[in-house]
Amino acid sequence: MIVRTLEEAEKTERRVEDPNDNWESVRLLLKDDNMGFSFHITTIYAGADFQMHYQNHLESVYCMSGEGEVETLGDSPDGNRKYPIKPGTVYILDKHDKHILRAFKEMKMACVFNPPVTGNEVHNADGAYELISD
Repeated sequence: MIVRTLEEAEKTERRVEDPNDNWESVRLLLKDDNMGFSFHITTIYAGADFQMHYQNHLESVYCMSGEGEVETLGDSPDGNRKYPIKPGTVYILDKHDKHILRAFKEMKMACVFNPPVTGNEVHNADGAYELISD
């Protein structure tokens, strides 16, 4: 069994900060935990407005607090569309959707990635995490 607390993980290398100051993420479950997915608690800072495109991962995001929106982009299978985000909203990037995330108020998000991340990933120039192979 694996047992961790968010409070403890925040004080370790599991807390990763975006070099562009849009977010910080505490990675509670990582690839080396051998569960087949990773689980993060991510804070999106108020005023953040940035593009992502997870070409190598699928992601599910559940909003626990805050307010914002996610916008799919034209070359996304969903086209250009904005979806409001508030507590209780889940969005699932099941088609590697290119998107923009905006935080009107600071948002706390629970995120699941498949395949799992290794722990220190930040977005590359395309807005993706690199795929780390064994």
